[in-house]
Amino acid sequence: VEIAVRLGADEAAVARVLGVCQSFEPAGLFARDLAECLSLQLQARDRLDPAMKALVANLELLARRDFQTLKRICGVDEEDLLDMLAEIRALDPRPGLAFSGGASDAIVADVEVRAANDGSWAVELNADTLPRVLVDNVYFARVSSHAKDQAEKDFLAECLQNANWLTRSLDQRAKTILKVASEIVRQQDAFLVHGVRHLKPLNLRTVADAIGMHESTVSRVTANKYMLTPRGVFELRYFFTASIASAEGGEAHSSEAVRDRIKQMIDEEKPADVLSDDAIVDMLKESGVDIARRTVAKYREGMNIPSSVQRRREKRALANAGR
Repeated sequence: VEIAVRLGADEAAVARVLGVCQSFEPAGLFARDLAECLSLQLQARDRLDPAMKALVANLELLARRDFQTLKRICGVDEEDLLDMLAEIRALDPRPGLAFSGGASDAIVADVEVRAANDGSWAVELNADTLPRVLVDNVYFARVSSHAKDQAEKDFLAECLQNANWLTRSLDQRAKTILKVASEIVRQQDAFLVHGVRHLKPLNLRTVADAIGMHESTVSRVTANKYMLTPRGVFELRYFFTASIASAEGGEAHSSEAVRDRIKQMIDEEKPADVLSDDAIVDMLKESGVDIARRTVAKYREGMNIPSSVQRRREKRALANAGR
């Protein structure tokens, strides 16, 4: 309707043009929403039967994993519903991306960390990421010798001064990055050796105080910088995590490490014993982590993990389908 109004065209004519466009390959192009995109692909596969139409029309129930309601609306049993869900997952929600010519750029680490022979960590800057700026003093001398008056000499001297300032600033910046990265490595030695469970709580002020710099400098240096470690490539900001108190009053825990524990607990749960957020809180406290239920829920949702009710419903449906 909006396009028809803008073009001053007949609404039926616009609908016919849209229908032609939606017949283009790959199926799903020119859809007005996700449901229509999936419907077009199912129609191209001759699989848009009444049950599928009902499923696509109720994607919000699928997002909530409300399988019982979906079975009733679609008029199918659990086995049929699982087959239908498998078909939906095989569809492409973004068929237009096939025509995007842009390639994703690989992350190039600014700092490289490797194990040294003496058991410590060697921290080095990646020379490929550093700007190469050199001052050509020979060229400056040659140009200066042809200066006609004092004004030209002053201008050339100012240019040389600015160039020297730029090279000194870049050199200082590189040293600052290395200094900050080295302190992060020192603070997070246990993570590099043992993994994310041993990531320590760390903030900008701790690093700034340790190396004698202002907190804002550390913040600026760590922005959009990456470190290559034996455990993978991480943004420098990854190593700064909130502190979660210990249940026994001992050393605090990193929020990132706690997230990893929660994920592992949920990955290992059985269909008959799905963990509620309260149960996760109790298990974490038994292992020395003092955390509130709302924090567990926030971390779980941040990892796109559904609630215990939704997980239980999905696991039961999958278990029944496997019988």
